[in-house]
Amino acid sequence: MPGHDQRPVYKFGVWEIDLARREMRLNGIPTDLGSRAFEILETLIQSAGELIDKYDLMNRVWPGAAVEENTLQAQISAIRKALGPDRGLLKTSAGRGYRLLGDWVIQQEDFAAASMPTAERAPSHVSNLAAASGALIGRQAAEGQLLELLSTYRMVTMTGPGGIGKTVLAQAVARNLLATVGGDGLLVELASLSDPALVPFAVASALSLKQGGEISFESIAREIGARRLLLVLDNCEHLIEGAARSADTLVRSCPNTTILATSREVLRIDGEYVYRVPPLDVPGRGEDGDHDVLGRSAVQLLIARTKALNADFSPRGEDLQLVAAISRQLDGIPLAIEFAAARIATLGLQQVAARLHDRFSLLTRGLRTAVPRHQTLLATLDWSYELLSETEARALRHLAVFNGDFSLDAAAAVMGNLDAVTVADSLAGLVVKSLLAADFQAGNDHYRLLDTTRAYALEKLRRAGEHWEAARRHAEYFREALIQADAESNSLPRANWQSRHGRHLGNVRAALEWAFSADGDSEVGAALTAAAVPLWVHLSLFGECRERTELALARLNDGAMGPTRLRMQLSAALGWSLTYSQGRARDAGPALAITLELAERFDDRDYRLRALWGLCIDQFNNGEFLKALEFAQRFSKAAEVSADPTDLRLADRLLAVSLHFLGDQHGARRHIDQVDASLDLLVEKPKLFPLDLRISTHYFRARILWLQGLADEALRLVEHNIEEGRANGHALTFCSVLGQAACPIALMAGDLDAAERYGEVLFEHTERHAIRLWRIWAGCFKGIVMAKRGDIDAGLALLRSEVDRAGDARLLPRFLLPLGELAACLGEANEIEKGLAAVDETLERCEARHEQWYVPELLRIRGELMLKDKRHQSASSAEQCFSEALKLAKQQGALFWELRNALSLARLRVEQGRKTDANQILAPAYGAFEGLEIADAREAKALLEGFDAD
Repeated sequence: MPGHDQRPVYKFGVWEIDLARREMRLNGIPTDLGSRAFEILETLIQSAGELIDKYDLMNRVWPGAAVEENTLQAQISAIRKALGPDRGLLKTSAGRGYRLLGDWVIQQEDFAAASMPTAERAPSHVSNLAAASGALIGRQAAEGQLLELLSTYRMVTMTGPGGIGKTVLAQAVARNLLATVGGDGLLVELASLSDPALVPFAVASALSLKQGGEISFESIAREIGARRLLLVLDNCEHLIEGAARSADTLVRSCPNTTILATSREVLRIDGEYVYRVPPLDVPGRGEDGDHDVLGRSAVQLLIARTKALNADFSPRGEDLQLVAAISRQLDGIPLAIEFAAARIATLGLQQVAARLHDRFSLLTRGLRTAVPRHQTLLATLDWSYELLSETEARALRHLAVFNGDFSLDAAAAVMGNLDAVTVADSLAGLVVKSLLAADFQAGNDHYRLLDTTRAYALEKLRRAGEHWEAARRHAEYFREALIQADAESNSLPRANWQSRHGRHLGNVRAALEWAFSADGDSEVGAALTAAAVPLWVHLSLFGECRERTELALARLNDGAMGPTRLRMQLSAALGWSLTYSQGRARDAGPALAITLELAERFDDRDYRLRALWGLCIDQFNNGEFLKALEFAQRFSKAAEVSADPTDLRLADRLLAVSLHFLGDQHGARRHIDQVDASLDLLVEKPKLFPLDLRISTHYFRARILWLQGLADEALRLVEHNIEEGRANGHALTFCSVLGQAACPIALMAGDLDAAERYGEVLFEHTERHAIRLWRIWAGCFKGIVMAKRGDIDAGLALLRSEVDRAGDARLLPRFLLPLGELAACLGEANEIEKGLAAVDETLERCEARHEQWYVPELLRIRGELMLKDKRHQSASSAEQCFSEALKLAKQQGALFWELRNALSLARLRVEQGRKTDANQILAPAYGAFEGLEIADAREAKALLEGFDAD
């Protein structure tokens, strides 16, 4: 018929494949073929007998879904079963894919006529399903999964919390299923009923059965008989017994009846398959780009519904991030998102985002045509709450104190006087009723409330007068859990420890917020804070640790509590967190001094050592290297008193680092080797040091080995150190691995490729974990590498900028190398006077602080700058710098600085025509590096070979 769409029908012998009606017919009679099987057949028929790769086929039929190959094979089997004796038409190419054989002839058929159920074409089907009112956003995967399930199971129950979209999705699935497999499709709405005895009458009414005489499930089953029927039982939860009996009877007695039920509670009948309807996809907290946010279905629904009410709504940038936050807070629940969209259209995005904490007052404008329980968010949850038993309702209220995952044991602790069996039964009931999410993994079972359900239950808890006691039990449970977790930190690998106990963080935060609130308990909060310190340390949350311990100590002071062990513990935690938090390292001393004073008062060996260790690090950070050595020696004496071999090795480590920075590489090597020989002992002392002591020992040992001229050994240790640092999973530890050894050693080796690679890894790592000072250092290093590669202007600009950003942090030992390289880069950029001023300032710093390890290199840089100064060029002054640096390097046992300065002095001698002197200076220094593939060794070799040629 002119003006109508034409759709192809493929014919081969007695077979027809009708794409318009989505049917495969044998002699004009449709076969029993599911929707997925037909999609596979449609793909094969349109490929004209060509081989379709099995993976390509899966991608076309299940786009974006992770599908196992056996799922495809099951659908292929269904097609072959439908083909019967002609099953050979579907050819398998082993290990590759499939093709449809036969000379199929294409005929065009009027689509309007083909799709019209006229008497001439096919009998009409009875259906009371509502027509689709619009596109179903974000449910393609769920719809596909349900269609798959309904092709296999005759009883499927869709469960999920109120407002998750079960009814809309069920009707969409039912419409799709009827369009492909035929039969009658009837919706039985149960929401308005109040008595389970009325369920059979509702089913009979939907089926248009005569209601004279007895109406029972059995009589309905007899009436249906072998009729091909899809029955949608909608909203079963409040009539669960009647709905379950109805479904059970019909599935057992009617072989061609399929039931799709929606319920907040599982029916629990034989043959039932439960499909939990997932929330819409929400943006993660780390997704900053507009593209990422717009790709999430919850965001798409919120924008679509708001635009329907306000056509100008088109959020981008910060507004889009607010949309993402709203979608996330509403857990991706479609009904709540619909309410939010209505409010955004009238109040504006900013107002809704700001008031979402009061969501039950805000989200009250549902559709006038919606059922009453869906007209406000509060009504939706009230409907579920009123169906709970008294014990289940109490459990739900008390579970609201949890912020994040929780275990059965945690729930039992919070619920107080209920026995374990009752608690377990209550949680099971809440899971079945879709008010509680359960995640059962091997050895790691846990539960979680959706945010909206939690907010609702929390208000119920407060109104019941039960909040204070539940919150106190919650805080005390996690204090005990964290104490136990700390005890496990010695026996569990860090990654396993973080996986097991890192999930406590949300609950710890919630407990602390309550404890330090006006209605809380500060003493409970202070105790929990002290117990939580290992958690923050493991997760590199030093800023949070600092803020929490400062607050806890302030509350202890307000309560006029005297010197206590709790104060000692919190002071130690504050000192450590200041030592490792962003830009506050130099403020740690007072807190650590209080820790030491209290530890001496209580004669607490563990905290005495913690304080001495922290005070030693504090002196490093303040540039007092002789004082740092004094604290290291005090630590060593305390360790000797305890005679604990682990404490003795820790003392060696502190002494090694102190001597390294003071420039005594011989002494540093002696102590670091003693530590290296007993690394297994350091496993047992994570409390003393937030970084992995074994890994940190390796990177300091690599530095010492390098300076001593053991370049090959140092480079091998660096490679090993990077791998163990990456595997360790601790953000700050990996920063130190890269910044303390890998980056500077690669730079000193002249391996710019490795230096650039390590620097980029550090830069990205610090960006990802927001570790500010190491991020600035990584920026400095990036500028240094750029300049070394020849881009002096850009590299110097970046290096200058990052050094300026560092502020007082440039006084940390790690910034000494960037400061020296800044002076050298200024020389390369012909800013000689600025370079000399910079190196002189850095040398003055080193002299004042006794920070000697880098001084030979600074003197060499100063000498090279003097040789570049055209106005005040002074070979004698430069020679004095090189000679002084050589002498100092020999005293320190720093053979690498000795080689580098010998090279500079030898080059000067060559320019002066004194090649013999140059050879005598360079040859001994080169001896320790002969054959090594590092830049300075290669240059020395070339220079010496030039002498021999002459």
